Amino acid sequence: MNATHTLTPTSAEIEEESRRIRRLRIVVNFSLGLIAQGDLPYEEAQEIVTAAKRLAEDLFPGKGHVFELLYRPQFRRLINDLYRLQ
Repeated sequence: MNATHTLTPTSAEIEEESRRIRRLRIVVNFSLGLIAQGDLPYEEAQEIVTAAKRLAEDLFPGKGHVFELLYRPQFRRLINDLYRLQ
């Protein structure tokens, strides 16, 4: 096989990746909502963020930087607003 030839994902692979993306979005949105309620101590809110990142890394190994780019800013803004952090 030619090294420059890229493999086209199968429909099953695309469906699996879509399923993992949906799962991560659901967990992130649920986590943001849970934190937004404002009933949690700061440490627990941080634990929720850590658990969401761990799930992202489990679902997409080697892609932790993507979580940092896409989701960490949302969590940071919310936590900063709720807990009056700078």
